[in-house]
Amino acid sequence: MEAKKSPSADITKKVGMFTNLGLAVAVGLTLAAFEYKSFDDSGLKNLGGVNDNFEELLDIPITEQPPPPPPPPPMEQPIIEEIPDEVKIEEKIDVNFDVDVKETTVIKEVVISEAPVVEKADQIFDVVETQPNPPGGMSGWNAYLSKNLKYPTQARRMGIEGTVIVVFVINTDGSIQDVEVLRGIGGGCDEEAVKVVQEAPKWEPGKQRGRPVRTRMRLPIRFKLS
Repeated sequence: MEAKKSPSADITKKVGMFTNLGLAVAVGLTLAAFEYKSFDDSGLKNLGGVNDNFEELLDIPITEQPPPPPPPPPMEQPIIEEIPDEVKIEEKIDVNFDVDVKETTVIKEVVISEAPVVEKADQIFDVVETQPNPPGGMSGWNAYLSKNLKYPTQARRMGIEGTVIVVFVINTDGSIQDVEVLRGIGGGCDEEAVKVVQEAPKWEPGKQRGRPVRTRMRLPIRFKLS
C-alpha cells in the first residue's frame, strides 16, 4: 500500500504565490534602475567669492566746452542808383551831305564771265520736276498690262512667280526706247515684260523747268499665277 504525503508538507500549493512575488520584485528593481539618477561633481570648480563692488560710481571729470565763435558781421548791401531811361547826348555830330558828284562819273558794267546753263537735247534725266505719266495715269497703265501681258507657258509650267523690274527711256515726244531688264525672274517673263513695254502707247513726257526732257523710268511688272 502506497504512503500518502501530508497536506501540510505539500509545497506545490505555494508555487504560484512565490512566482508572482518574484515577478513583482524583478519589475520593481527594473523600474528603480531606470529611475536612478547620479550627479558628477568633479567638473565643478570653486571660484570663490567675488570682491568687486559694482555699486561704486566712477568719478568722471566735467569737461569744459569752449564758447561758440562770434557771428560774422552783417554784409553791407550795395547801393543801387537809379539811372533814367532817357539819356541826353550833348555831343553834336556834323553830317555833311554835300557830296561832290560829277556828271562825268561812269558806272562800270558788271560782266558775268560764266555763260548760262544750256541743257542738252540728248541729256537723260533720272529725276525731273514733273514725272512722265502713261495714258490714263497709273490706273490706265495697269489696265493696259492686264489686257496685253501674257504669262509665258514655260514660266506657268515651272510655277515661276515674281516681279520683273524694267528700265526704259521716255523721249520728249512721249515715245519709249532703250527698254532693258534691271532684275528678272527667268522663264520667259523678262522677254514678255520688255515686249509689253515696247508696244505701249506714248506717254506724257517729263518736264524740267517747264520744257519736255528725256526721262529714265523704272517700273515693276509682277507675274503671279492665279
